[in-house]
Parts: sequence; structure tokens; C-alpha cells
Amino acid sequence: MVQPKNFKEQELTAQDDFTKQAMLAAIVESSEDAIISKRLDGIITSWNQSACRIFGYTEEEAVGQPITMLIPPARLNEEDEIIASLKKGQKIDHFQTVRLHKSGNPVDISLTISPIKNQLGEIIGASKIARDISEQVRSLALIQKYTENLETLNHIGRSISEKMDVEVVLQRVTDATTKLTGAAFGAFFYNSVNEEGNAYMLYTLSGAPRSAFQDFPMPRHTSVFSVSFDDKAVLRVDDITADHRYGKSAPYFGMPNGHLEVRSFFSVPVISNSGGVIGSLIFGHPDKGVFKEEHEAIICSVASQAAIAIDNSKLFEEVKSLSAKKDEFIALASHELKTPLTSVKGYLQLLAKRQSNETDLRFVEKSLSQLEKLNLLIDDMLDMSRIQAGKLAFNLEHFDLKDLVADVADTFSHTTPTYKIDLQLPSRAVFINADHQRLEQAITNLVGNAIKYSPKQDRIEVSLTADGRNAKFSVKDYGIGLKPEQLNQLFSRFYRADGIKGISGLGLGLYLTKQIIERHGGEISVESEFGAGSCFSFSIPLR
Repeated sequence: MVQPKNFKEQELTAQDDFTKQAMLAAIVESSEDAIISKRLDGIITSWNQSACRIFGYTEEEAVGQPITMLIPPARLNEEDEIIASLKKGQKIDHFQTVRLHKSGNPVDISLTISPIKNQLGEIIGASKIARDISEQVRSLALIQKYTENLETLNHIGRSISEKMDVEVVLQRVTDATTKLTGAAFGAFFYNSVNEEGNAYMLYTLSGAPRSAFQDFPMPRHTSVFSVSFDDKAVLRVDDITADHRYGKSAPYFGMPNGHLEVRSFFSVPVISNSGGVIGSLIFGHPDKGVFKEEHEAIICSVASQAAIAIDNSKLFEEVKSLSAKKDEFIALASHELKTPLTSVKGYLQLLAKRQSNETDLRFVEKSLSQLEKLNLLIDDMLDMSRIQAGKLAFNLEHFDLKDLVADVADTFSHTTPTYKIDLQLPSRAVFINADHQRLEQAITNLVGNAIKYSPKQDRIEVSLTADGRNAKFSVKDYGIGLKPEQLNQLFSRFYRADGIKGISGLGLGLYLTKQIIERHGGEISVESEFGAGSCFSFSIPLR
């Protein structure tokens, strides 16, 4: 038989239990997390101070009420699932969900729920620890939004670089920026001048039909519009109708009746490389305070890219009016200049608004790479007057290719007498239908290169063969040769292999030769060993 404890022992045990309960109560009350207990029927039985802070209810208001008062209607099924897990004795860890504040506002929380058991081990309720994770959720959302904005900026840069048509470029810019800002509508207005000298022209529109504007005259030279068009500045206003510049100009003194409702107003100038205002991106929304500082940073960056794309598009339009022989070259130059400029201006504009981090460093590296390409292209542009390129016109005629090769070899024998040309020709004529002048250009390029790129040698080999279907021409030198990694790019426009300092050229000869041969239905190839020389060959059909 167990002997009962004496009175002193009982008193010490009671004091110990009281101390433990007091310590537990202190921990619960001092916790930064909401600690709530409830019965299995969902009735709240305890409520600490952090629960008051997070959810807004006092202890008196919460205890005795169903836990469902904290749960959004769309999430009531979560409570059923929680009760089911508790009845099985399962603990729920770090369950991220949303609950309601007393004000009705949602609160992002992380729940940890443990079953409460009686002395018999029966589950009689649950203890909930709710941590407010609103700040973490907001931070993650901002990071996600920032990442999406960067991706969008990069996509816009690529998108507008693909097209040389001004209208297409501006429509893409207007659509993308309207979506980025969350505007009800967005538009691009050209900085044009009418007969009175004071109107702008609506060029592209997004988020609203043109019919919404067709009954109204174009915007005039007002105080609101002059910020972007004259001062070249951004204007972002939470409520344009309350702005001191609004409603000062006749005849409407504000927006005319029937105009789209606008409270939030945002305009960004699009400034050309010459410093002139091409136009302005303008956004509106019927609610107040829609446009934020983050929108300003990214839209300014897009506007800079758009300005370069528009400048290049205008250049392209001018290029089309030049002579046919210049078309291909200048169009290529404008396109190649466009891509690095667009990327550099966009990335640097964005980096200027933010502190240095890994993302910024990546963009700087990309920008520097594009700038290097641009410098190389500018060097080539200095000698553009030497290039006769474009759409090649072909005049087919019947002639002996053997005679043409012999004539070219004879010409080089006289112009470069220090070189011996070993010429191997078939005994019979090799008649083909081709453009005599263009084939002479191709053969001259190949023979000239063989001599030019073997400066320390005095001999090259030139041969022509025919097999009944095709004629094959080849020229072999014993000069500087090419590295394997150079061969893939050899026939590209403006490509100049490494290690050829002191040898003049723009890198167009082999590109044009390849175009000529392929236009005749032929193929061109090269075999080379670095330091030992190269052999260029082409074959074309006899008919």
C-alpha cells in the first residue's frame, strides 16, 4: 500500500507545479507568435498577447468563439483537414496559409499545430502556434516581381530589336509597358506639329479601343503634357485632377466629357540620341495612386531602348531609299548597331537605379561585351565607301570556264611577278552557263587571298577539273593557314581571323565569294592547317 505524502511534501509539490505553470504562462505571453488552444469542436480556449496583436481580437473577444472566425470562407475546408489530422494524433508543421484580421484584412501566417491530450491520452483539443509571415511573403513577392520585370525588360529589348518597322516597335513597347505598369490604358504620342503648331499625334494605343479617342482632338500644348515634351522629364501623379497643372488650358480646362476617366497619370519622354523628344509614353488609370516609383525606373529604361529602336527604324527607312547596291550593307549595319546599343542603354539605365549586386554585375558584363562589338563595327564603318555590296544581279551566259581561270592566273602573274602560279587546266574546254563577271570576281578573290595570306612564300597552286556534271576550281597556298575554330566563321560577313595584323581588308571577300558560288547552285569549302597553308575549292554545275 502506497503511503500518503506528508503535508510538507504535498506543499512543495504544489509549489513546484505552480512555478512550472507560471513559467509556462510567461513563455506563452512573451512569445512573438500567436499561441492559441482550442477544443476539437473548434472553440477557442486560450489566447495570448501576440494573438491579440496579429489578429486584432482581445482575449475576451476571442475565447469561447469558434476558430473559424479567423478563417476566410474559401479556406474553411482547411479546418476540417486539420481536425482530421489531429484526431489521428498527427502534428502539423509550418503550414503556410492565410487567416483574417479583425478588420477583415488577410494575414499571411505559418501554422504549427499539435494535439492536446488528457491524462488518459485522449485527444481533447489542439494547440496552435501562428507566426506572422506577411513581411516574408511581401519580400518574396517583391523579389518575384523584380525578377519578372528584369525578364520583361530583356524580352522587350529583344522584341523591339527584331523589327525595323516603327509602328511595330512602338506597338510592342506600348503593349508591354501598359501591362508592366498595370495601367488601364497606355499610348504613345508622337511629338508632331500641326498647322497651329501645338498638337501631338496619337500613334499607338493599348488597353482601350481607338474609338475611345477618335471623337476628341489630339492633345495640345498644355502644362501637363509639356513636362515630358518640353522639359524632357517624367511626370507621375497619384491624382492628376488634383495637380496644380491640371485644368488650366482652354477650351476644356481638363478632360472633355466622355473622355476615359483618369486619376493616376504617368508620362515618360522618349528621347532620341540627338537629344530631341520623339514622343511620350502616357499611361492612365481611373484609380488613385496606381503608378509607383518602381514603374518609373523600369519604364524609363524601356523608353531608352525604344528611342534607340525608333532611331534605327528611321535609319532603316532612309536606307531603303539609297541605291540597290548599298541596301544590303547599310541595312545590316543599322541592324547590327541596333542590338548592342539597345542592350547597353537598357541595362545601364536599370543599373543606375539600383545598388550593386550579382545581378548588376552580370548585366555590366553583358553591356561591356556589347560595347566591344559596337567598337569593332564602327571601325569597319569607317571604310564603308570601299564596299560594293547588296543584292547581286546575275547575267547568265555560255562561256569556257577554262579560259576565265587562265585569264585570272595570267593577270596575277603580271601584277605579282614575285609569285609563281602553278596552273593545272584540263585539256578540253569547260563550258558552263554562269555570270562571267561574278565568277571572275569569285576566282579573283580566292587567288588574291592565297597570295595575300602567304606573304613569306612565292608559290601558289591553281587547278580546274571537270567530271561531266560539275566543274571544280581550287587554289592552294603555303601561307599562315587557319586554326580549326576559325573555319566555322570564315565565310561570315566582316569576319577577320586572328593573327593577320598588317594585312588589309574588311572581311567581305569570302562572304561575297560564297554568295556568288551558292547563287550558281555550287558549294565552297576550305581545308587548312595553321602555319602550313590553306586550300579553297568550289564546285558548280556545268549546266
